[in-house]
Amino acid sequence: MRTTPRGVFVALALTPLLAGCFVSGEQGTGRDGGSGGRIRVALARPPVQALSPYSDDATLLGKLSAVEGLTALDKNGAAAPALATSWKQVNPTTWTFELRKATFQDGTKVTAESVVNALDHADAATPKPRVLSDVTLTAKADDADTVTISTKAADPVLPLRLASPVLAILSSKAYAKDGTASAIGTGTGPFKVTKLTGKSKATLERYDGYWGGKAKASGIDVTWIADGTARASALRSGDVDIAEWIPTSQAKLLEAKTRHEVPSVRTDSLILNTGNGIFTDPALRAAAREAVDGSALVDSIFGGYADPAQGLFGPAVSWAADKRVEVTGRAKAATPAQVRSRTKGKVLRLAVPTNRAELPEAATVLQQRLEKAGFTVKQDVREYTQMEAGLLAGKYDALMMSRVVLLDTGDAVAYLASDYKSGGVYNIARLKDPEVDRAINAAAEEGDVTERQQKIMAAEAQILRTDAAVPLVHEKVVQGIATDVEGVLLDPRERSLIDVDTHLK
Repeated sequence: MRTTPRGVFVALALTPLLAGCFVSGEQGTGRDGGSGGRIRVALARPPVQALSPYSDDATLLGKLSAVEGLTALDKNGAAAPALATSWKQVNPTTWTFELRKATFQDGTKVTAESVVNALDHADAATPKPRVLSDVTLTAKADDADTVTISTKAADPVLPLRLASPVLAILSSKAYAKDGTASAIGTGTGPFKVTKLTGKSKATLERYDGYWGGKAKASGIDVTWIADGTARASALRSGDVDIAEWIPTSQAKLLEAKTRHEVPSVRTDSLILNTGNGIFTDPALRAAAREAVDGSALVDSIFGGYADPAQGLFGPAVSWAADKRVEVTGRAKAATPAQVRSRTKGKVLRLAVPTNRAELPEAATVLQQRLEKAGFTVKQDVREYTQMEAGLLAGKYDALMMSRVVLLDTGDAVAYLASDYKSGGVYNIARLKDPEVDRAINAAAEEGDVTERQQKIMAAEAQILRTDAAVPLVHEKVVQGIATDVEGVLLDPRERSLIDVDTHLK
């Protein structure tokens, strides 16, 4: 058994919450002469909090198949069995989940009590995980193998939410008295984290007690290489087997058979701080929106590995285009003279993360356009984790953001709620708009798939009306994979990379 499908992930429509499972194959052999060999991976974004599941590190843990939740997402974005074999909705706010027989990587059994313990800790975490920004969970054990989960308000997509690696089920040993959690050796996935060396390296060994059968690879050796050119070079030189997020400037330097282009649900936007600073003025936000032009970045910066932005959701979100709602009611943009007068010499503080090589280059282009529109711009170019606290605290006026919009749950509502709803835990735009809140709430309460999608697009239009976010491009991700590696997961949601079937030939 396994929780994630092999091959290329394709359709991303919000589909009915179907159950399914997948079968793993036989073991292989590899470089070290042992069963499967070890896979060497170069990842771009280093750990933020020592592989805490309550940070962005949860995505790393998911990519490496070190942790699992009650559910997983299948290739169509539907909920599939993981630690839960099945589930049913008792009423609009209550669901029951039946657990499979499984063990944690420390040898203890997965029980209903351990699931309740894990979900209780996630719900109590500070800051609250993004995936829980718009819902409060209450879990209880009915018996050893059955868990009931209730929400204060109806949550039609709870099984999708539970697939988030942030809600991974860890053994009791993972949780400290201070509320922190560690996934090192406490997950249930086919690979067990055994060593973490700061923000540079990690070692994972195959967990032979995995309920879905032994992984084909004997282990994973992870190196974090922030510089995209260096990641590409490591693949070309044979130092790694997989290099994620190859910069577009390096993509064509790779052999064609090692270059894999993946349609992505990643949107790059200019996020404007509406809560304090110069962009509390809607006319100045409108001026910034009119000044920047994402289409000019597609070829010049992204080398064609991007599409001009259509909105918050791009072509990889297959249902979005046909349901897009016209944006109306935007503020009138200030002229350059008005911008200079209204800013009164204040500097536009632009945060530019270095995690994706294209962002600093794109920011330079945007700076020129913003200055032509009357702004005085100063960039702060650093690794994202060094800026996140300041961004959430409103210390910047704008951010060049590259965001996987279906990362947290596979459902767009969770993204909208965390990023743009008043009080959202990832509301870097510091947006507080009643119409936006109402639109997001309406989408969250809708259980019908088609109607939910339509309400999501209505919420998108309300957000774009405020100019809190100025979408620029929809990226195409390039993954570098050596020719002697099989079974790498090419996932538009960027949640999966290696699973039980990934191996060296």
